[in-house]
Amino acid sequence: MDRGTGAVSFGVFGRQTRYDLSKGFPLLTTKKVYWKGVLHELYWFIKGDSNIKYLVDNNVHIWDDYPYKIYNSKSRIQNLQPLTKEEFVEKIRTDDKFAKKWGELPRIYGEMWRRWPARNRTIDQLGWVIKEIKEDQYARNLIVTSWNPEYLYTMAINKDASRFPICHNMYQISVKGGKLNLQLYQRSADLFLGVPFNIASYALLTIILARVTGYKPGEFVHTFGDAHIYKNHIEQVKEQLSRKPYPFPTVKIDPKVKKLSDFQPSLVYLENYSSRPPIKGELTVAGGLYEGKKK
Repeated sequence: MDRGTGAVSFGVFGRQTRYDLSKGFPLLTTKKVYWKGVLHELYWFIKGDSNIKYLVDNNVHIWDDYPYKIYNSKSRIQNLQPLTKEEFVEKIRTDDKFAKKWGELPRIYGEMWRRWPARNRTIDQLGWVIKEIKEDQYARNLIVTSWNPEYLYTMAINKDASRFPICHNMYQISVKGGKLNLQLYQRSADLFLGVPFNIASYALLTIILARVTGYKPGEFVHTFGDAHIYKNHIEQVKEQLSRKPYPFPTVKIDPKVKKLSDFQPSLVYLENYSSRPPIKGELTVAGGLYEGKKK
């Protein structure tokens, strides 16, 4: 499929994978996954943050392209100083005023999870889910969504770079047999670049939520809408499939983490992670914005 952007892909619709977290942490081993990025990005989401400055300050650059694209799209209209991406990122790091204005990504995951915009208030979806689990372990309405029709259905991505196309758009939590399970629905899935990152992120979220609600982690279930591989990643995928995997590593959470606000990246320990070398792949433009992650 070519969506008119030059991004040719090959895909299927409606697939699912499952990971029993008691048998190891599903961090891909046939190529190295950017664990630091996984950890800090998830913390960024959980905090409800929507500005990339936290990530930049921690030398995590997986979200730099999006606000830089917004800056460039408005630079001519607003007569802004032309900047290379490196110059833009450095100003985010060193200039708080610039970062506050240009590091912001409106309606991104963390904001939707913790500060969903409603009339005269915001809704903390994730906080509510945790409270509900503790009060009713049999609840069937434990859903956090990032898909807000007000900002998505009428957007023209190619014309408005500030509108972000949410990909992993909803997750549901269920407690069964004393174990907390999480199912993610991902509408659009770049299997080579993005999905290994998404698996690690939501598996870790499952473990953290289990810890703060008093349950053992159960399954992470990953449900896909459109699952695809881009044409310019085919050779990399063949290389990856030829590699023999290692056993999964394990993740441990410091006992200090008793509630969600206790969570810090420094309190998560990845143990016994062995992987094959990284495989580079170009970010693919889809719908005018970048899909996937560099690592």
